Amino acid sequence: MGNGKVFFVGAGPGDSGLITLKGKALIEKADVILYDRLVNARLLEHAKDSCEFIYCGKLPNRHYMKQDEINAFLIEKGLKGLTVVRLKGGDPSVFGRVGEEAAAISEYGIPYEMVPGITSGIAAPLYAGLPVTHRDFASSFAVITAHDKSGKPDMDWEGLARSVQTLVFYMGIKNLDYICEQLVKHGKSPLVPVMVIQWGTWGRQRSVKGTLQDIRQKITEHHIKNPAIIVIGNIVSFRRRSWFEEKPLIGRNILAVQSGEKSLPADELREQGAEVIEWPKWKPLKSIQDDALLKRIETFDSVLFTSRRSADEFFSRLAFLKVDIREVRGTLYASDSSVKEALEERGFFAYLQQGVPLSGPCLIVGSRRAVQNKPHPQCETLTTHDQTIDTRFTAIIKREIQEFPIDTILFSAGECVELFMKEAESIGMSPETAAKRILAVCLSREAEKAAKDCGFRHVRAPGQAVSLEDFEHHEVLQSQ
Repeated sequence: MGNGKVFFVGAGPGDSGLITLKGKALIEKADVILYDRLVNARLLEHAKDSCEFIYCGKLPNRHYMKQDEINAFLIEKGLKGLTVVRLKGGDPSVFGRVGEEAAAISEYGIPYEMVPGITSGIAAPLYAGLPVTHRDFASSFAVITAHDKSGKPDMDWEGLARSVQTLVFYMGIKNLDYICEQLVKHGKSPLVPVMVIQWGTWGRQRSVKGTLQDIRQKITEHHIKNPAIIVIGNIVSFRRRSWFEEKPLIGRNILAVQSGEKSLPADELREQGAEVIEWPKWKPLKSIQDDALLKRIETFDSVLFTSRRSADEFFSRLAFLKVDIREVRGTLYASDSSVKEALEERGFFAYLQQGVPLSGPCLIVGSRRAVQNKPHPQCETLTTHDQTIDTRFTAIIKREIQEFPIDTILFSAGECVELFMKEAESIGMSPETAAKRILAVCLSREAEKAAKDCGFRHVRAPGQAVSLEDFEHHEVLQSQ
């Protein structure tokens, strides 16, 4: 077997929308992805079902996997002829050890490519409302690692203090006092402005402004820790507001429990600044369809589709069987607005599920679990596919929740509440504790009833439409 190929891909600073098109395409075709702690796990959702995920994360004070082990995995997978993506936070060439890893695999004749990414030293300040250059404040900037192999940055402090107008330090919270001391010692005024940005471009982003003489006190008061970017220079005085941190849901971490059938407003919530974890991740499984039902499709007065996938599978199978689309004579119904939209994209007018007649010939099309919910006993069912929880994401989501605890849970249906109570411990959450302390936002009366029956004390049930007010900070204390 010939050697595979390794692609060193920059994942961007955190916001999953900041991946390059080339980076996304490589994730989609990868056989193996080795990813870092600061990579947004949503990017892994673009990978194929057979792709293997290997976590290489590093915390400030310990390594989950040492560099030699990472190199060994890259070599092992490359020699097996696989397409390997080494997914690195930010840009792989900016303090990402890409040179060391490339050199290691080159010794074994494994070819590689490098794909740039947006580095956090530029992106985090921008999301905080601060460009690193400005004609009136700064025409030069430098990006600097805040620690080397000795543990502290060893550099030409006088050159930095006198020659560069904007200084951007990566992961420098531990050495912040030393950095400020050296810059003042070598010519910077103690009153030079400083801004520290934690978790830049993530929904948990926070920033604090100060000066070289008081920034340590400021970040201590606001409990700012790594990962963080430190920006030093007069450019900081330009910043008046953070367009990103002013979003109404910034700082919220929402667990959207999904059944795999109904769509959730996850993207809309992210646009408003929230972190949203969609769980569990579902993996579709092929199912043998009942072709006899499709060959008498004209006998049904109504056809209910439970998901976009069910509609895709249904019409694909009709085409395979060469059944004339005009044989679909019944009224079409959709379980939610996204399914209705999918049908209308195909040229069919559709109604929402609430309008399904309570009698007459009816066909429900969907996954094995979804078709069990019949509007009336005489309905027949067509199973287009099955699904199972994609366990590759379980440990990933557990780590995310450990770092940034959930403060709101979103339920679309009663079965989602039941699923959470049954499986929550797999992602490190106690369902009993969550029911006491965490806000449950329900998208249906069925979900509301199930949440209350399961002991949730703080429940909001807006019905089918969700407004931002439903996710505003509630007064429930986590210590309650």
